[in-house]
Amino acid sequence: MKSNFFVPLTPRGLSNISPPPPWHYAGDFLVIDFWARPEAVSSILPAELQPDVKAEGHAQAYFIDWQFTGGHDELLDPARYQYREFFVLVDALFNGKPVAFCPYIFVDNDAAIARGWAQGFPKRYGTVFQTRLFAAKGPASPQLAPGGRFGASASAAGKRIARGTVTLDKAVTDPAALGSRPTINLRHFPRLAAGQWERPAVHELVESVMDNFSVADAWMGKGELTLPECENEELSELAPVRCGNGYRMSVSYSVTDLKTLVDHSAK
Repeated sequence: MKSNFFVPLTPRGLSNISPPPPWHYAGDFLVIDFWARPEAVSSILPAELQPDVKAEGHAQAYFIDWQFTGGHDELLDPARYQYREFFVLVDALFNGKPVAFCPYIFVDNDAAIARGWAQGFPKRYGTVFQTRLFAAKGPASPQLAPGGRFGASASAAGKRIARGTVTLDKAVTDPAALGSRPTINLRHFPRLAAGQWERPAVHELVESVMDNFSVADAWMGKGELTLPECENEELSELAPVRCGNGYRMSVSYSVTDLKTLVDHSAK
């Protein structure tokens, strides 16, 4: 028996789009540092955040191959709980504190979309792929070694929105090199009732809380990223002016909480 958390609310809770917390994640990451036009980064920030002038438009692109489980061995149902994801984090400030804000995120799984909306990630449906790593060595599997090359791409509504590559150079021995800004999201759920459209039921600036965060097999090297222009998409306004380091790593963590920073929800 599962408890209801998301819709649909059912007698046994089995049909919920995703189970209640705790939520446990494990994934392979490709991360690319890049710098967009500072004015483009500033334009995407919510009112509660300020531009980080010293960051000069710094952002990061993430391509992730995820495996999820809740408290009932959901990992044994991979068709429902494996997924891939692409998102961008931009540097910003909250009350003078360095943070990272997520303006765009795409995922290929409805359960992940539901969990993301609950956390404030503005998830949309897309398709995301990245080069996989296998223990058996061969031409089809790059290795975690100097010269290893990994590629990734993301598409939405049939249009390519991102393409990245990482060429490995060396193992990461200092976790500080991976960045440590807290992730800030905007939880926004509108009202549909006539006359209430400008008074969202939920409008909160929140900080992601990740427990038992662990990184393994982290490597870094050269990162390359393109965000091509697409009809009816604005992601390309953050197109890189230049790219920096790229990273390939495995990550795991759990989610059981969320920190509310500012609440403008209509009462």
